[in-house]
Amino acid sequence: MLHINLSQSDGVPLYLQLERQIKHLIATGRLTTEDELPPVRVLAQQLVVNPQTVVRAYRELEMAGLIYKRRGAGTYVSAEGTPYTEAECRRLLAERANSLLVEARNLGFDLEKTLALVRECSIELDRQKEGSE
Repeated sequence: MLHINLSQSDGVPLYLQLERQIKHLIATGRLTTEDELPPVRVLAQQLVVNPQTVVRAYRELEMAGLIYKRRGAGTYVSAEGTPYTEAECRRLLAERANSLLVEARNLGFDLEKTLALVRECSIELDRQKEGSE
């Protein structure tokens, strides 16, 4: 069973919250290659959301190459990783890095404090991954 918490009140669309949390579970190793994800209806019932919310999150994850469907057999974590070229990955990450830097500056963090925080988060992700193996 996936441990996912969605918030109706935080302003982020539910499908996006679900997508991000599944990505996090994959990144930390809590979901590994060939792990089966819950069927759409089951997950929708568990999360008390419209099944279309789960469908949309799964579709986004599938387009990103993180999961795939086996016709009649379910949805699984992909071994392929991202289907994007390195240039596309750099572009996507640059967009997010720019957003992070803008937010950090607005909060009074300089580059060094921001990089230190990113390193701390990376270490924590590594710990979480080691703990799940």
